[in-house]
Amino acid sequence: MGTLNVAILGSAAGGGVPQWNCRCPVCSLYWAGDGRVSARTQSSIALSADGERWLLINASPDLRQQILNNPVLQPRNGSRDSPIAAVALTNADVDHIAGLLVLRERQAFTVYATAKNHQILADNSIFNVLAADIVERSTMVMDEMFDTGLGLHIRPFTVPGKVALFMEQGNDVRIGDVSETTIGIEISAHGKRLVYIPGCAEISEKVRQIASGADLLLYDGTTFTDDEMPQLGLSQKTARRMGHTPITGSGGSLNAFDGLSIRQRAYIHINNTNPILIEGSDEHETIVAAGWTVTHDGMMFLL
Repeated sequence: MGTLNVAILGSAAGGGVPQWNCRCPVCSLYWAGDGRVSARTQSSIALSADGERWLLINASPDLRQQILNNPVLQPRNGSRDSPIAAVALTNADVDHIAGLLVLRERQAFTVYATAKNHQILADNSIFNVLAADIVERSTMVMDEMFDTGLGLHIRPFTVPGKVALFMEQGNDVRIGDVSETTIGIEISAHGKRLVYIPGCAEISEKVRQIASGADLLLYDGTTFTDDEMPQLGLSQKTARRMGHTPITGSGGSLNAFDGLSIRQRAYIHINNTNPILIEGSDEHETIVAAGWTVTHDGMMFLL
């Protein structure tokens, strides 16, 4: 039986770690050269069932750097080549679609997205740089498993979320809305199953049911507490207002999956303000004691 390869290209939330203009406690440690904090690019993962052809989930603004950092994604044959065969999108946040512009040099690949998120791309003409005669746009249907032709089977599913930040209009934003705008993705190969949820406003029973039995759950680890950013004076928005589940507190993710048969649980999409990024901190030790892993760029899971 083969191996489902899961490469963590980027483990941070929007802005990366350190964020270019930030002096929050975590970023300040990095700027000061403290080895307990590692640099991280914005979240994306790559999957392969054969070690040759790779599917990206989300295209980070840092995608070019991620390709430089990961030899498995680098060209191998002929004058033009790429192991990147497809990209699947979980939402239309800038942090997850801007990297598509990096892939504009007439290289054939498939973009998988919901009808809603394909429409968002179509409404932004800058994405026309992805030549229609060579880049296929394929629509994912909620809760329907499909074969990518790469040895990977994908099933998209809705999770509580919100519209992309650039689509918000005023303060009238529905948080926890369940629609095709924000989804999770289940990927299967060689009898192994990954559940990937980088953004989720609430851990519903449906989310728990899908996570149950996974060989690996990669879940939204944006902030440690709901009021993390307001407490630091960096934003008025709580984690929930941004459409993310905090790790701790009421409805937090730390213990929300307890009692389920999940082989490995790991946090991804971690904001630069989150103290779990400080190796050995109380917060870091808290999540490790609860059975979670903090992902970092370059990490590889072999399922």
